[in-house]
Amino acid sequence: MDLLLTFIDIFIHLDRHLIWLIQHFGVWVYLIVFLVVFCETGLLVTPFLPGDSLLFGLGALAAIGDLNVLWLFVLLSVAAIAGDTVNYFLGKYLGTKVFHQETSRFFKKAYLERTHQFYEQYGGKTIVIARFMPIIRTFAPFVAGIGSMTYAKFIIYNVLGGIIWVAVFIFGGYYFGNLPVVKNNFTLVIMAIIIISVIPGVIEYFRQRRA
Repeated sequence: MDLLLTFIDIFIHLDRHLIWLIQHFGVWVYLIVFLVVFCETGLLVTPFLPGDSLLFGLGALAAIGDLNVLWLFVLLSVAAIAGDTVNYFLGKYLGTKVFHQETSRFFKKAYLERTHQFYEQYGGKTIVIARFMPIIRTFAPFVAGIGSMTYAKFIIYNVLGGIIWVAVFIFGGYYFGNLPVVKNNFTLVIMAIIIISVIPGVIEYFRQRRA
């Protein structure tokens, strides 16, 4: 319970925690946020890590000079692309083993087939769209690795999606994060980003359930 409350506090007061990290770790903050973005996109066990809100908050801090916005953009784009690449190969070499149990509570073959249908419907752009959907972006490259998508095709969408995702939130935070109306309601803005990011996944879930 305490761990859950800690995560909630980090999400809600992300600006304060980022400032604390900068004050205590200096330039090492770049490595820390690199690892957070890499793990959030590259490891199936860490989809709960902050993504959209973290990028926006970092962009806002860069606007006041605490961080370099271009360094953030380059490093976190690399982290996002590398994370998805690792996830793709985990799916390619371990995916069939993960989904082999018919009666598994979380990894049923029916779930895999349904996800494949999602790829059939949206094609390679699934990798780009999933970047803006928390949790789903963690599993999309894994499923792509299991399926028939070649790495040559995957890496194109991976690079495109990673750069667009990081750019939207880093530069969004940079240009809008310190506007008085945003700065004075930063917690509400972060919560709004999280809710808006989750909505597409919720809609798709219920659409699949109804189908």
